[in-house]
Amino acid sequence: MNKQYMGLRDISGALAVIEPMENASYDEIVEVKLRDGEERLARIVELTEDYAVVQVFEGTKGMSLENTITLPTGKPLMLPLSKEIMGRMFDGCGRPIDGLGPVYSDQEMDINGKPMNPVSREYPRSFIQTGISAIDGLTTLIRGQKLPIFSGSGLPHDQLAMQIATQAKIADDEGKNFGIVFAAMGVKYDVANYFIKSFEKTGAIGRSVIFINTSSDPVVERILTPRCALTAAEYLAFEHNMHVLVILTDITSYCEAVREISSSKQEIPSRKGYPGYLYSDLASLYERAGMLKGKEGSITQIPILTMPNDDITHPIPDLTGYITEGQIVLDRVLSQKDVYPPVSVLPSLSRLMKDGIGEGFTREDHPEVSNQLFAAYAKVQDIRALASVIGEDELSETDKLYIAFGKAFEKEFIGQGREENREMTLTLEIAWRLLGMLPVEELDRISPDTIRKYYKQ
Repeated sequence: MNKQYMGLRDISGALAVIEPMENASYDEIVEVKLRDGEERLARIVELTEDYAVVQVFEGTKGMSLENTITLPTGKPLMLPLSKEIMGRMFDGCGRPIDGLGPVYSDQEMDINGKPMNPVSREYPRSFIQTGISAIDGLTTLIRGQKLPIFSGSGLPHDQLAMQIATQAKIADDEGKNFGIVFAAMGVKYDVANYFIKSFEKTGAIGRSVIFINTSSDPVVERILTPRCALTAAEYLAFEHNMHVLVILTDITSYCEAVREISSSKQEIPSRKGYPGYLYSDLASLYERAGMLKGKEGSITQIPILTMPNDDITHPIPDLTGYITEGQIVLDRVLSQKDVYPPVSVLPSLSRLMKDGIGEGFTREDHPEVSNQLFAAYAKVQDIRALASVIGEDELSETDKLYIAFGKAFEKEFIGQGREENREMTLTLEIAWRLLGMLPVEELDRISPDTIRKYYKQ
């Protein structure tokens, strides 16, 4: 029988300090029983010879130093899993909130996951079609990749997340054995309701597993939400050979929860008050994406984060950029022009894109078209800057063509309907139609053979 510990030494926020615990381990789950019979779960976050510190998931309200009994369970938080989790909704701790009863599991898995052996990783190939031209054409999402979206407060990242969740598919598999794991952290009730209603309206809920942590839920639960989601994804990918797309929003809320808990533990802060281990903490989430040799399934990750004050040098996007394989940046100026999705093309990139597009994956002209669009749009920005000084009337005829190209590119290629699902062939057709606005001698990133086949002025 496990030893029980009577009373507490101290309480600080969601943390409780108790006597030193025998044979306990970091991240172990303990049960906290109150005198009135209420039971709460907590996890060990610090162990020394003199004391142990636990995080209480439901908070410490109503707890005192004398009215508690702490009972170690001897194991970390385990998530019950079965194939029937598809179409279900859970809270941040993995408890069902859809009224359909408990999950009758055939397996339980530690939510902290197991690190992937780098030698066992398969190099990501093949692309996931999102139906969004700015992503599919210019920052292609590759199966097994982690590709974050950098957004800002008030930008339509929630709508973009839902559009990706409802439209995404494995292009070469026609969506077979493809699933979505969606985790929302620290969202307001109206946003959580929007996510749930959107999944139900589009029918995508049948191929999805949803974890919702609202802003009024305990902060500790926010730390667990992405780990529960990624554990469910690992189970579906590596036990049932599914291709799983994991969407995590909002990573900024998660990081603020990490900062709050670190502060309550009186740890020495680093940049902007975040703990020094924020990099390794984020890496423990992001590095759970990938493909394994000998396994048919895969995990692809799209973390979404809101940059405070639109600052891309803020610690959260800064550290995320180091760990992940590119980024999709949303632009406030484009959003104010009513362009949706407001993807800022030039700072966006997908580092694995080159290995999952072209002949055999998308179409043979895709790499050249993508490079030409980037080059042409970069030139548009230079010409716009020049026009702001000398006036548009003083520009050369070629420069005026670039100005017209830039406006059409933002409106017709980047911009599309909120429920518009474009096939890759349509995305490339729009790209060629826009490139036809430019003289053929300006297309210096495309081979003559490709120009002869596709270019129409």
